[in-house]
This record gives sequence, structure tokens and C-alpha cells, in this order.
Amino acid sequence: MKKVIALLAIGVVTMAFMENSKKSTKQEEEGIKFKHLTLEEAKKKAAEDDQLIFIDAYTSWCGPCKKMAATSFQEPKVGNFYNENFVNLKIDVEKDADGSEIARMYKVRAYPTLLFIDSEGKLVKSVIGFQTGDQLLNLAKSVN
Repeated sequence: MKKVIALLAIGVVTMAFMENSKKSTKQEEEGIKFKHLTLEEAKKKAAEDDQLIFIDAYTSWCGPCKKMAATSFQEPKVGNFYNENFVNLKIDVEKDADGSEIARMYKVRAYPTLLFIDSEGKLVKSVIGFQTGDQLLNLAKSVN
């Protein structure tokens, strides 16, 4: 009897683990996929793919930045559009290698600042502040 109970307990734990794994895999599939590229690498990729570059210029201490990362950037409809149409970068302007240079070049003074640039590095559009998923989609469609 003890063996049956132990096997049932192992089965329950295994099923819970598998369900949790499915959820985290699903969450990873949704939302904007930010690439780990330098600005120069992103410009080359944007030129090859004939796309604009989307940059989320943020800081680790920025509340609205964290909220967007947890909400707006995770929406499937936002992720689908941005992933298909842009080279997406997430740059901590205080810590990332290109961060201070990007902040200087594009005059980033508040956070979050969302930048759309072309493959040559020319600024197409800049928006400051928290954006909802719908606002992000409208913004992307206006520059695309």
C-alpha cells in the first residue's frame, strides 16, 4: 500500500512539473523576442531583412519599463507583429555595452524610450513612456 501511495505521489508531482513546463514554454513563445545583438549587428540584420530596428531603451530601476516588460511586450498580438516586422533590441542604457552610446546618439533622457531606427542608424520615430499593447501595435504600424 505504501508503494502505491508513493507512486501516486510521484505521478502527481511529475504531472504538476510537466504542466508548469508547458506554461513557461508557452510564455516564452509569446511576446516580443528581443535579440542579443550590438547596434552594428542589428543594423546589418535589418539591412539583410529589409526591416527597421525597434529598441526598448530602459533602465533596471524604471517602474514603467518593468511593467511594459511584464505586460505589453508579452502580448501575443504585439509579439507576432514586432517579431515579423522588426529587429528587436532591449538595451539597458546604464549597463549594456552599447547603452550609453545609444542614449547619447538618440538623446534618450527618460525611460522607457522606444526607438525605431533604420538599418543605417537614422532615427525614424521615438516615443517616451509606458505603452499598452494596443498603443505598441499602433506605433509599429505607423512606422512600418
